[in-house]
Amino acid sequence: MSQAEAAVRTPRPLWSLGLLRSEIATTFRRWRTLALLAVLAGVPVLVGIAVKIETGDGGPGGGGGPGGPAFLSQVTHNGLFLVFTSLAVTLPFFLPMSIGVIAGDSLAGEAHGGTLRYLLVAPAGRTRLLLVKYATILTFCLVGTLVVALSALATGALLFPLGEVTLLSGTSVSFGEGLLRALAIAVAVALSLIGVAAVGLFISALTTSGIAAMATTVGLLITVQILDTLPQLHAIQPYLFPHYWLSFADLLRDPVYWDPLQKNLGLQALYALVFGSAAWARFTTRDITG
Repeated sequence: MSQAEAAVRTPRPLWSLGLLRSEIATTFRRWRTLALLAVLAGVPVLVGIAVKIETGDGGPGGGGGPGGPAFLSQVTHNGLFLVFTSLAVTLPFFLPMSIGVIAGDSLAGEAHGGTLRYLLVAPAGRTRLLLVKYATILTFCLVGTLVVALSALATGALLFPLGEVTLLSGTSVSFGEGLLRALAIAVAVALSLIGVAAVGLFISALTTSGIAAMATTVGLLITVQILDTLPQLHAIQPYLFPHYWLSFADLLRDPVYWDPLQKNLGLQALYALVFGSAAWARFTTRDITG
């Protein structure tokens, strides 16, 4: 056997950074991706301007609940709170909607465009391609969250004063520690989206229409969030993937309340395992015609 034949027959590893780099570069070069990031970056700017106009010279402050209003009441005293406010505003809809678009199009869009078959012949292998697709979606989760956080930080610094951060528990920490907590919150928000990413990937594996996959993912997201607000469904709500999303606010307490955060991460990991496995089972047995 010649060296060329041996090289061809040598099994490729399951993971390939080259394939991942190519997929990430392709995803982030698309106009749709850039438009989604632009929308995410614009939300903190709009929130900051709205707060500035509404409060005038400073308005009333204070508050201490775990939701958005507590963050809003602090923004005029410390622009860093615009980061927390913007993440609280974008997490219920804008961020997961963007993830739904990217995830829904990941496999279905390739199939519709006729490129999925060539990716598998490349040779990528179905399992390896699925892992790369999911890793790319998770990369977008992190990038999208950081775009919101950085845009909010820049807007907050321009419109409001910066300084010591008064936590929701009433204690104050330095601005540097506040920045570290903001980074931790951004990571927590990104991790909160891995369940949506897995659901979107599974739906994308079911169809060859990217538009149908994106619409179904976003529609499912809206439906689940509505179900999470109905008191009659209290028994099942802890098992819905958005239920613990706002638990990131507990990172602004001293000491930090870890229990809701752990429940959130555990729930997201469960969704990733279940729907990731379902996507793998579907994708590895599916006839690829496009």
